[in-house]
Amino acid sequence: MPTLPRPAFAALALLLAAAAPPHPVHEFLELALSPDAKYVASVEGDTTPSGEVDIRALVIRATADGAAATIPLPCGAVPQCTPSGLAWSPNNKLVFVLRTPGSHAHAIYGVGPQGGAPSLLASFDGTLVAPRFGPHRRLAVLATANADKEVGAIEAGAPIAGVLGATAHEQRIAILQPDGTLAWASPPDLFVYEYDWRPDGTGFIGTAAPGDGDNNWWTAKLYAFDAAVTARVLYTQATPRQQIAEPRISPDGHTVAFIGGLMSDFGSTGGDAFLLALDKPDAKPLNITAKRKATVTALAWSCDGVTLLASELAADQRRLVTLAPNSAIPETVLAASQELLSGTDDPVSIACATGTAAIAHENFTRAPEIEIGRIGAWHDLTHANDGLTAAAIATNVAWHENGYQDQGWLLLPVDTANDTKRAMVTGVHGGPASASQPHFAGTGYRAKLLAAGYAIFLPNPRGSFGQGAAFTEANVRDLGHGDLRDILAGITEAEKVAPIDDQRLGIMGWSYGGFMTMWAVTQTHRFRAAVAGAGISNWQSYYGENGIDRWMIPYFGASVYDDPAIYERSSPIAYIKRVRTPTLSVVGERDIECPPPQTQEFWHALNALGLPAQAVIYPGEGHHMRDPKHIDDFETRLVGWFDKYPK
Repeated sequence: MPTLPRPAFAALALLLAAAAPPHPVHEFLELALSPDAKYVASVEGDTTPSGEVDIRALVIRATADGAAATIPLPCGAVPQCTPSGLAWSPNNKLVFVLRTPGSHAHAIYGVGPQGGAPSLLASFDGTLVAPRFGPHRRLAVLATANADKEVGAIEAGAPIAGVLGATAHEQRIAILQPDGTLAWASPPDLFVYEYDWRPDGTGFIGTAAPGDGDNNWWTAKLYAFDAAVTARVLYTQATPRQQIAEPRISPDGHTVAFIGGLMSDFGSTGGDAFLLALDKPDAKPLNITAKRKATVTALAWSCDGVTLLASELAADQRRLVTLAPNSAIPETVLAASQELLSGTDDPVSIACATGTAAIAHENFTRAPEIEIGRIGAWHDLTHANDGLTAAAIATNVAWHENGYQDQGWLLLPVDTANDTKRAMVTGVHGGPASASQPHFAGTGYRAKLLAAGYAIFLPNPRGSFGQGAAFTEANVRDLGHGDLRDILAGITEAEKVAPIDDQRLGIMGWSYGGFMTMWAVTQTHRFRAAVAGAGISNWQSYYGENGIDRWMIPYFGASVYDDPAIYERSSPIAYIKRVRTPTLSVVGERDIECPPPQTQEFWHALNALGLPAQAVIYPGEGHHMRDPKHIDDFETRLVGWFDKYPK
């Protein structure tokens, strides 16, 4: 997706217009390569028109010719019959977790590489995630007994009733036994987020914190778990801005690598790569990527057992690199492109015996496929989306604002063949520690906006991943201020790149993007319409309403009870009488990250002031909406709102 000069628009438009993508698009959500590199397992499925994959299949493909076997799931092809946690045993048997529809019960199944009916290995009354094989083919998993919700704060919360704070369901490491039971391997007073086996099989190293798992990841420490089911702290985060993720133990067992940095959401991983010596009791972590203009997003030990393999986001580039801190060349770039590489928790799924790696790749205009081969020399294994092309022209946009180098993406409809100015919607990503990346734009709200003739601008302002740790931390105690200036400057830059009508601008976003939408309409009249998803209107009231308040200390520097002024400084409700922009606000009924009262408070204020406003609360939904009917309703309302007001 190179930056295109305006004369190139017309030629590319003719090329792409003939290949506008029909629905559905086939998505690859998770994949794992067998140790002998002969098979790739994947969780995949077709999108609904809203872009959601509600029916998911488990498929095993031969890497030699792509021949596929779909595994028959015991619960059938229905929503919530969700396979996940793909893990190959050393003898090439695939293990996976399966959720029981309509409950939070899970089970572990196994199947051979040739496919066929899976065999039940264990049933569990609760959630199971992240199975990992260790020495002697033993399988560990993270288990939450009697869970009342799925794992993660983005999932729908349990109904708020009864005694508040009375129950904390701990996620613990468990080892699968030969009789199908699970034996606990971490103590009951810690919620374990991520873990890795010690190479000698004597225990684990992981990140954990006591109490509510949704709320306490931001204070998680690095622990060693031993065979006696006890825990010992190895490392406590140096500052509140250093969250710890992806602990990976070296093959010799002497070192643990992890990612450390300011992260606003568990699962949205980014920061610097650190090494901690395990055989030196007083050792301090060594930052091996300090001051680089890039964000490490995934980490694993390379096949040589000495260097690290990392996935990095560097502005518009997704890179796979090796990190060798003791070498004269500390970083070697193995592959770099303007594509999104995904499908696995590690940088890539690799079979060390052959050097073969597998990953899913996509960009704004090309639908996903699985590719395989040596890193940087891949070829497509699948052709599920051959011929599907999003009706868009994607352009990288870079600009400077107050000493910061910002980056974003501009998507234009393929009929941009002249200088006729068109309306543009700015979509602010969630996080804020995240980034807009090249997801295929042929489904969901982006496809609908493009089809309606809108340009879409996707900025990565200060606070985003992709420019190094200092850039990610640049909105600390300044939420909404410098980052909004970056976004507005980016819009001005986009108007230099393409024929955008500055009098027909809209803004939208979800989560942090929802807050930024609510905030933007209180700070500028540049936008003619706004759509705020799961927004935050009042940081002071939000502090006591949400289920994840621990994330706020690194960003605001203190609790709302100790420094209420810093929270008010960034609260849209404090400036509500400045709003002139018609605003649609939506949220899930059981969103614990950005609870419905925040949307209700914003809508109530706009309604009381007589401004055009609408609010929708979707029943049963969490922070990530799952029901395709709700998603489709939201996207229809979104396009209708922008059609009504910015023109």
